[in-house]
Amino acid sequence: QVQLVESGGGSVQAGGSLTLNCKATSNIFSINTMGWFRQVAGNERELVATITKNGVTNYADSVNGRFTIYWQSRSTMILQMNTLKPEDTAVYYCKTESRTGDYWGQGTQVTVSS
Repeated sequence: QVQLVESGGGSVQAGGSLTLNCKATSNIFSINTMGWFRQVAGNERELVATITKNGVTNYADSVNGRFTIYWQSRSTMILQMNTLKPEDTAVYYCKTESRTGDYWGQGTQVTVSS
């Protein structure tokens, strides 16, 4: 099992920046991919960005060019969010796909005001 600890998020005005951290605290060498998804109440959870253990990244069209996902260490993944828009407001969830299954973090709120 992989346990995930999320940090970061908060409130910012449009055009501002926020950083989300996701740290795996166990079985880190079983991880194949980590990423961020977001969900607005009443909507389905959607992909934001993912990164493989080899550093291959994938972004949703809506965030491409504004968000950057990268490995800070073998166990910690960062999502740098720049030029934030009100439509980026959501609960952001970290997810990992590992050899033992898929695991989710508890979620962190990001609020962007206009």
